[in-house]
Amino acid sequence: MRIKYNKAVLTGTGFYFIITAGLFLNTFTTLASQWRKDDFSYCYLVPFIVIYLVWEKKEQFFAVVSKPSWKGLPLLCLGIIFFWIGELGGEYFTLYLSFWLIFVGLCWLHLGLKKIKIICFPLFFILTMFPPPNFIYQKISVNLKLISSQLGVFIMQFFGMSAYREGNVIDLGFTQLQVVDACSGLRYLFPLMMIGVLLAYFYKNAFWKKVVLVISTIPISIAVNGLRIASVGMLYPVFGPKVAEGFFHDFSGWFIFMLSTGMLLAEMWILKKIGHKWAETEKDKSNKPQITQSDANYKGRKNFFFQPQFIVAILLLGATWGLSQGVEFREKIPINKSFDQFPVKIGKWIGKRQGMEQKFIDELDLSDYVIMNYKNKQGESVNFYVAYYESQRKGESIHSPATCLPGGGWIFKQAGAVKLPFKLKDKSLMSVNRALMEKSGTRQLIYYWFPQRGRILTNAYQLKFFAFWDALTRQRTDGALVWVITPVDKFEKPEVAEKRLQGFVKDILPVLNEYLPDYRPSHK
Repeated sequence: MRIKYNKAVLTGTGFYFIITAGLFLNTFTTLASQWRKDDFSYCYLVPFIVIYLVWEKKEQFFAVVSKPSWKGLPLLCLGIIFFWIGELGGEYFTLYLSFWLIFVGLCWLHLGLKKIKIICFPLFFILTMFPPPNFIYQKISVNLKLISSQLGVFIMQFFGMSAYREGNVIDLGFTQLQVVDACSGLRYLFPLMMIGVLLAYFYKNAFWKKVVLVISTIPISIAVNGLRIASVGMLYPVFGPKVAEGFFHDFSGWFIFMLSTGMLLAEMWILKKIGHKWAETEKDKSNKPQITQSDANYKGRKNFFFQPQFIVAILLLGATWGLSQGVEFREKIPINKSFDQFPVKIGKWIGKRQGMEQKFIDELDLSDYVIMNYKNKQGESVNFYVAYYESQRKGESIHSPATCLPGGGWIFKQAGAVKLPFKLKDKSLMSVNRALMEKSGTRQLIYYWFPQRGRILTNAYQLKFFAFWDALTRQRTDGALVWVITPVDKFEKPEVAEKRLQGFVKDILPVLNEYLPDYRPSHK
């Protein structure tokens, strides 16, 4: 089939390209840097896959006459709204969605619904090239590491090896294996899900079988990653540390991924055998509309620049671009007192300051912190930690103890938000997250909360919403994490530790007022 090109269409597309490039240049620069991470390196393939998927539909696509439609305008406007939310609120994933909405909206405006339906799968597949928000990614990564560690230990024990797990650390007796982020399984899960979606798209069978195929990518990726971890433990006595690094590590990753893909193909074969006859869900693709005249595709395009849809879209996008250049978002970072000066003596408590290695400070992206181990005259102890962030814009976010401490082997029990039995300055009861943690017979009680610009928050979704809202209304996204932990002795009732921790929180709140901007939750 010979495809003709219209100069007006190409010129109009060029205008759109220039404006969207101006709007999203910084966004896609950041996206490219995310693709350089091993967990998202598969994203480089997505644009080429999308081009192939569209090319595969070219005859069907060009056989349908383009009919500009105003129904694409709401999608374009929603994309512009998401642009301002992402730009001012400081969240890159929102900017990725903004680009996608604007792109699909423009296609709908100029091509019409019939053509959009033909290429709807490639359009949706574009979403696979955008990494998830950081706070979701971190939560998935931690959970996958724990599950993969458990499965790896189970396999090793099944084959008679002595293996013990604490969080994401596996103790083999003669050595310890740590299941780090690189072994979480995310670099298998995301690309395998992408392959599962592609296979389901080309799989000519019942819809429910396609759904099963896609969903099965999750347990398959977890299972093969657990198998990989177990193989490292079983081969370690023979080959030593090199089995967990270098060529063997990379080769085992490649082999495991190919094994996963083979399992998906085998699953497709099994699913196709289920039932009395093979199900057909799609009509024969050969029954495509026939092109009756060579210029059918270009009907209504000759006056492309005078189409009202083009004029409105250019005005909206041009105005957005102009405003984005004129409005420079600069955070008003408040002045806070350095935590280097945090007092060692708090009431009846005497503390000992602890430090943190620079690599952990860089990983956490925090601006300032303090770690103190406080003790009173009775020998009771409380660990106190504050991490302060000057900014939480565009990817920088607080790491919740609910995601990081389980990686060290701590099991959260009786976890949830509670109110402390004393009133704050505004006469309200202070809400904190509470959990009884256990690890190897050791128990600890933890309270933690998130001071955020005059608010006390208790979950990640509140953090993201108010960071966006305050970025828009106050040009601030600073905030902190505070936790206090006390050991619960073997013969000690949790109620006693509870009372000790509540007393310490009462003592520490007035001091925090001096170090966290706009904190002010002093008790009465």
